[in-house]
Amino acid sequence: MEQVSLRLKFDNKIILAPMVRVGTLPMRLLALDFGADIVFTEELIDYRLLKCQRFTNKILGTIDYIDDDENIVFRTCSKERNKVVLQMGTCDPGRALVVAKMVEKDVAGIDVNMGCPKEFSIKGGMGAALLKQPDKVYNILSTLVRGVSCSVTCKMRVLPELEDTIALAKLIESTGVAALTVHGRTKEERPQHQNRTHVIQAVAAALSIPVIANGGSGEISCYSDIEKFRRATNASSVAIARQAEWNCSIFRPEGKLPLDEIILAYLKYAIDYDNNVINTKYCIQQMLGSLQETLRGKAFLNAQQVHEICELWGMKEYLQTKQKEFEDRAEKLRKLHARGNDDTLTLKRRKIGEDEVWELEARFIRNMFDLSDLPKSLLLDWTRRNGCDLPRYITEQTEKSFKAVVSVNGKKYSSTHLEKNKKNAEQAAALVAVFHLGLVDENKIKGRPIGISLAADQVKITGDSAAPLDTVVCSCQHRNSDSEKNQKAFCLKSDHANSSDNICQSFTESNELYINKKATFVSKENTGKWKYGTFDPKLTKNDTSHLTEIQARALENSGETVKTYTECNHNLQR
Repeated sequence: MEQVSLRLKFDNKIILAPMVRVGTLPMRLLALDFGADIVFTEELIDYRLLKCQRFTNKILGTIDYIDDDENIVFRTCSKERNKVVLQMGTCDPGRALVVAKMVEKDVAGIDVNMGCPKEFSIKGGMGAALLKQPDKVYNILSTLVRGVSCSVTCKMRVLPELEDTIALAKLIESTGVAALTVHGRTKEERPQHQNRTHVIQAVAAALSIPVIANGGSGEISCYSDIEKFRRATNASSVAIARQAEWNCSIFRPEGKLPLDEIILAYLKYAIDYDNNVINTKYCIQQMLGSLQETLRGKAFLNAQQVHEICELWGMKEYLQTKQKEFEDRAEKLRKLHARGNDDTLTLKRRKIGEDEVWELEARFIRNMFDLSDLPKSLLLDWTRRNGCDLPRYITEQTEKSFKAVVSVNGKKYSSTHLEKNKKNAEQAAALVAVFHLGLVDENKIKGRPIGISLAADQVKITGDSAAPLDTVVCSCQHRNSDSEKNQKAFCLKSDHANSSDNICQSFTESNELYINKKATFVSKENTGKWKYGTFDPKLTKNDTSHLTEIQARALENSGETVKTYTECNHNLQR
């Protein structure tokens, strides 16, 4: 996607507010069509985004952020590029910056959620939990403002006392954010409580940056009410949540459209961008409201597949046409791919003790299979049809990874890919067997459809956080609060030893930190001998225990950014 040179402005805007499960791509595009100036994503947790890789989806024309389980965490397209703001759930400035750097070229802004009152957010130290931690608020926002090229904003709820609300709002303004969204309820209050319009008005009067008024859905029922709410709060702009969730044409100056027209328009986008059927059903359910009790509403609730939903609104033919279009595109890409690559999958026979095992790298990806065609189910059915003994599985665990061997019809099969649990390991072994028996094609083995390509500038190293500037990575023994056992971990500490705001954060090796793929390292062994080489993206204990210094030059897209990682014996206790 092309990068926008001008930062997003938040004056005099009508905005689709962030909403969990609602603010996905189809709804965002629909809001833009009806007149929204800016659209926010649903809240996306930093930890989850850290587990993602960025892919260009050539079939759909989208940019997809996909996690290790092949779930699409964030999907966007060029149509919204200049107007979409990604809302992040975070409680850590370093982690927030890593995520923001990952996505900054695909969005127009980054918003930090400091208003979510849900229990999962509060317990994680995110959302409204940050309202009582002004120092952390300042560190997160100032780190982002300094570190990314796109606009940075923040959403907060009001505090019980007006003076405290204004004080926090001024602190947020001092970080350099482009705008502040204020929801006019405290974290204990819910939609049935009166929105505190006078508090938003006081905040707007106290700040010089744009203030976006939120929480007024109870006072807004038509387009003209949006301006009334803006004037009542004296805010620069208005962000709408529930009213847009119920009928997205609230953004339409000419007035709201009938609900069936909204659902048809939404379904079209859901089909065009292959939206998850569960998410599609949820969003339509919010639009239907009490209409779920009608005959069509009840049929909709019983629908489990996208074609069943489309049939209820006369969209089945459109769905079939688009699916054929996607298949044709995929086939063309497959042919192009095949011309330049000879990557035919073949099993290799390996001697393990007295046994011969047929192996193939086959990763089990759950969402690529229905319940009816899981590898173990296919293999079990095959043995029954052919009068063979039932499959037998033997699984071995190595640290936190699992590998299984399945015996069937006198042969043993296994995957060379280590899985995260016993269940997946057995499915992976069965997948190798059913592939060899011709029960599945190679697309199930390779795990990713042709047409979705990994961005060339991203790799992973262990860790779950990153300091906002050059960092020192310290090898420490930390106490795990769950198991009460010491374990290998890392710390991050600011390179600026004289700075008063040094950052030192602990994180385990189980999570991941993204840096640029084009990197080199210089290491100094205990003997004092320097060693040069290419950067290993998996820094494990075995890789680094003999090193006293690692310098990794992360050549970002600009070719200018240099980060230095140094291992030392900085001992801390969590």
